[in-house]
Amino acid sequence: MDFDVPKKWENFLSNELKKEYMLSLKLRLEKEKALQKKIFPSEREIFKAFELTSPEKTKVIILGQDPYHNPNRANGLCFSVKKNEALPPSLKNIYKEIEEDLGIKNGTNGDLSDWAKQGVLLINSSLTVEQGIPGSHLKFGWEEFTDHVIKSFNKKKDIVFMLWGKFAVNKKKFINQERHFVLEASHPSPLSCYKGFFGCKHFSKCNTFLKSSGRKEINWKII
Repeated sequence: MDFDVPKKWENFLSNELKKEYMLSLKLRLEKEKALQKKIFPSEREIFKAFELTSPEKTKVIILGQDPYHNPNRANGLCFSVKKNEALPPSLKNIYKEIEEDLGIKNGTNGDLSDWAKQGVLLINSSLTVEQGIPGSHLKFGWEEFTDHVIKSFNKKKDIVFMLWGKFAVNKKKFINQERHFVLEASHPSPLSCYKGFFGCKHFSKCNTFLKSSGRKEINWKII
């Protein structure tokens, strides 16, 4: 199993991929694969979030928990699914909030690659999962890696962090709120969307902040 993070991220991530915990993680995934376990997303899509943007271009970070654990869903971007797949409940609610907030109506395409290409880093805390077992790889070492990513961005300035739900909000301790714009809400899942996600207006707030800091706003429309 290859861990091919795009070259444009190598300096930003320094030698993180060569650290003992990442080598152990890679070995563990290879053992899982040898046991014929189905792992999502596909090997070539594990670092897709990093392929579609760069450290210099990234201006918004949305953090999920782990990939979808059903076949043909996960595509390497948090909350995103492959084209022609039915929208998951959380993504439906994200689209509802965007429509309420900005008047933008998204259709049935749940592939969020267009956001990523504009500088939205869509990462899960765990970049892999075993089929049918949500959270199965959270303790493999991925969290240490994604925590490092957040800490590295914390050294920059004026990043918009969208933290939805307790799991994501727990990462706030790595973020200097005087240097960055942190938006918090409940998770967009049907279980918690009415506890603060609906009506949070994170998408317009994000764009207002970007505009005020002289950067291009995100077009939240998915075609």
